[in-house]
Parts: sequence; C-alpha cells; structure tokens
Amino acid sequence: MAKKCIYCKTDVSEESVIDFCKRCGIGVWGEKMFNTIVESMEKSRAAGDLFQGSVSEPSARRA
Repeated sequence: MAKKCIYCKTDVSEESVIDFCKRCGIGVWGEKMFNTIVESMEKSRAAGDLFQGSVSEPSARRA
C-alpha cells in the first residue's frame, strides 16, 4: 500500500518522515516551519523515537 499525502492524496515516498507532500506542507506551515518539522522528524527517526504510532500504517514498527 503506497503512502499518500493526508491533504491532497498524492504519493509520498515510503521513506518520508511525514505523512504529507512538500507542496501541502509548505502551503500549511510555510517553508521555514515545514523545513523545521522535517528536520525534527528526521532527528527523531534517527534516535528511534518516531515509530510510536503512525497515521499511514495502523501497525507501527517497534524497536
């Protein structure tokens, strides 16, 4: 099952740390805040804190 943007339903990379596309993210939060959100989420994934739950996948992975 492909990952989709929660706003416009376009395809989003399975490796993406966010559940929305760049266009929608910038449209909702603005470019600076969008980049901050993505950076923070990537740091959380690297630390292993990201897979506590997921909007896209009902069965989230646990470490």
